[in-house]
Amino acid sequence: MPNRDRIKAFLTLLPSMILIGVFVYGFIGNTFWLSLTDWGGVAALAENPVRNYAGLTNYKELFTGFLGGGFRQDLVNAVYYSVMLLAGAIGTGLIIAILLDNKPRGEAVFRTIFLYPMSLSFIVTGTIWRWLLAPQGGVNILPTYAGLKPLEFKWLSSTGAIFEFNWQNLLLIGLYIVAAVLIVAGLMAIKQDPPRALKRFLLPGIAIGLATWLFGDLLPKALFMEETHGFNLATIGIIMATIWQYSGYTMALYLAGFTGISQDLRDASMLDGATTAQYYRYIALPMLKPITISAVIILSHISLKMFDLIFAMTGPDNAETGHPALNMYLTTFRANDFAKGAAIAIILFLIAATFIIPYLISSYRQRSTR
Repeated sequence: MPNRDRIKAFLTLLPSMILIGVFVYGFIGNTFWLSLTDWGGVAALAENPVRNYAGLTNYKELFTGFLGGGFRQDLVNAVYYSVMLLAGAIGTGLIIAILLDNKPRGEAVFRTIFLYPMSLSFIVTGTIWRWLLAPQGGVNILPTYAGLKPLEFKWLSSTGAIFEFNWQNLLLIGLYIVAAVLIVAGLMAIKQDPPRALKRFLLPGIAIGLATWLFGDLLPKALFMEETHGFNLATIGIIMATIWQYSGYTMALYLAGFTGISQDLRDASMLDGATTAQYYRYIALPMLKPITISAVIILSHISLKMFDLIFAMTGPDNAETGHPALNMYLTTFRANDFAKGAAIAIILFLIAATFIIPYLISSYRQRSTR
């Protein structure tokens, strides 16, 4: 009987599996193949274009070629977009959720107000914030209502940058980041399981950090261009708009999680002498770890799909606020370089996979151990 049920389930899922296999993974495979060709130029729009195999030439040009400098800056921008969105939206949403969880007067009204931006499209959000951050109006003229001089900050067109680094040092910086992440993870886990934290996190992190410090000069720098990249100040306005739109979403996730925690548990912690801050730090937030992981994954994907927001706020030709998704559009449909556009798409796909695959593996292991 179980075998018959499995056959029925397989036959029921088979049409969906075929459609997903063809129209999702089949197209991903086709895009990867196109990224390995030289499909582009004037002849790319011919009825039967010639596509010659070019190997990893497009990827090499994007990461090491002279003409790939714009993409490399866009990739750096994407990292800052992701980090700032995660920190801002999760932090702001969590604070709002904690405040609303304590049932202030007008809770329903505030909840609706904070959640409303989530209902807007990126195009609408971009248009609104473009007006707010206009150089001669919006936020910049607010001080004039108090008799002060207007602000002169160019929110969306500034050419200044901070946290600059040389692209040749990318491998060096990456290894230091890996070492720092491992050490921090080990310090956070050392109270619960010291041997595991020491073996899996602390010792590898310290080893990578020391090796990088001692032998970092031996890393191959000739593969990378001598160029400077950093955090462009013009991206601040876009980051503010994104955080404004998705803070309400994370607020709703955490608020639903807080509501699901038994009131008896909170009352018991208060009777034991815990303050409100201690309740959220040691009881509520650890119980909402799955919600935090889900928010990180969802927001990470959103940060990779900011094409429409950036297009609406700064247009496609503002290099300071560029994004790989926008670069992919311009490369493919303006420059008619379809192979290189496919390569950018595959790179974005791999970046997205780095967020979702570890989560899927962890979820599978948890289900298999139950």
